[in-house]
Amino acid sequence: MSAEKTAISPTRAQDFPEWYQQVIKAADLAENSETRGCMVIKPWGYGIWELIQQQLDRRFKATGHQNAYFPLLIPLAYLEKEAEHAEGFATECAVVTHHRLEAVKDPVTGKTKMIPSGELAEPYVIRPTSETIIGAAFARWVESYRDLPLLINQWANVMRWEMRPRLFLRTAEFLWQEGHTAHETKEEAIDETRLMHGQYEEFLRDHLAIPVIPGEKTENERFPGADMTLTVEAMVQDKKAIQAGTSHYLGQNFSKAQNISFTGRDGTVQHAHTTSWGVSTRMIGTIIMAHSDDDGLVLPPRVATQQIVILPITPKEDTRQAVLDACQALASTLRNQSYQGDALRVHVDTRDLNGGVKKWEWIKKGVPIRIEIGPRDIETRKVCVQRRDQAVSEKQFSEKDEFIQRASDILGEIHNNLLARATAFRDENITVCDDLETFHAHWEKENPGWLYTPWAGTPEQEEVLSKQHKITIRCLPIDGVKLPATGGKCILTGGETTVRALWGRSY
Repeated sequence: MSAEKTAISPTRAQDFPEWYQQVIKAADLAENSETRGCMVIKPWGYGIWELIQQQLDRRFKATGHQNAYFPLLIPLAYLEKEAEHAEGFATECAVVTHHRLEAVKDPVTGKTKMIPSGELAEPYVIRPTSETIIGAAFARWVESYRDLPLLINQWANVMRWEMRPRLFLRTAEFLWQEGHTAHETKEEAIDETRLMHGQYEEFLRDHLAIPVIPGEKTENERFPGADMTLTVEAMVQDKKAIQAGTSHYLGQNFSKAQNISFTGRDGTVQHAHTTSWGVSTRMIGTIIMAHSDDDGLVLPPRVATQQIVILPITPKEDTRQAVLDACQALASTLRNQSYQGDALRVHVDTRDLNGGVKKWEWIKKGVPIRIEIGPRDIETRKVCVQRRDQAVSEKQFSEKDEFIQRASDILGEIHNNLLARATAFRDENITVCDDLETFHAHWEKENPGWLYTPWAGTPEQEEVLSKQHKITIRCLPIDGVKLPATGGKCILTGGETTVRALWGRSY
């Protein structure tokens, strides 16, 4: 018996990395640019990012943050002020050294070449992150404890030179938000760090249907220059981890380097405690890898560029207009409905294309609900409903008025199904490990999943194990995370410990 034909080839089981690329291509999300390592985000993909941006932005503003914008070019001297931070990004930096081009004609070929000229007195770094330049602004803005806290967010692009690009997951230029805050006390700054960490966990769960393990990074894995890095770790369908968002307590490291100082309540000069936190277009890659199947993209309803697509079935010309009118009327009615506080996004596909072609295009684009309406459905006042969280061949015929009333509920069911499916997959692929022999054997397997172990090793010992198996401690899960119990002795040292580590391979 031949294998069932799928829209995406190869399948996840055959070649996961290539499957991922083909899902992006089939859904028309993005493509590689002529600029090496960079991508063009196409309208369907950018629509997803816009929705992520809009919904996160509302959350940020509800917690008191304001948006601002800072320069793309950062003076090299700013990075030099914070040595550990600069070292952490040094190999990823793109540097601007000249300020103009001159046209020079080749005497042999006659072709004109553009030659950089006008060398800058000081080079600029295209921002890999903005701690240093935002810190310089904060130093100007803060004089007294009364000026604190500063709660700033920026939506921007950044550049990190990437030698092995992969659309959405790792590109030289990518889009993100970066929050930067300054506080009077350590306690306030740590509260902010934890608050935004929680915001990311909730957003991934409640908007993207992605369950994450929240936790703290080890010293080896911290953000350069941070005292504490909190992370949310997602498992995707090849059982690898994706760091989906991070929140950092930076202590006074940056404020001392950049003189973010203020007159305190007791009249003394003090340095602010700062934080930074961010997520990027990597979230789209995480959605693809967490939810999609061998027929294409599967989108969580809250970030689906279109939530409902209506496909007119017009076998005869004399009924075509009536069917189109019925479809537009249904779309108009549905747009007056809402899901999670936003009006339903509904599209009627009126293109003069074969119905099967249109159907498969929307399947591959991941639209949560597809509706088909033909001449007979107008007479019976019924609609054919197909859901992207179910088998492609599965369909239900529903009374039109009943569907209108239940449309929002169905989208909620789709979200819950995707979340439950991803949660079950993750939990099935986290293995408790209490001894070193089992630890070593685990990583010999193909697509081994994550290990959860007691841990009391040093950073040096952690690095040895990481290099040996090409793994990292993804996080030390925070208290309250529902994970299986493990023994109390470190797998490496044998010493008693209350610390638990989650190990895995990652993107």
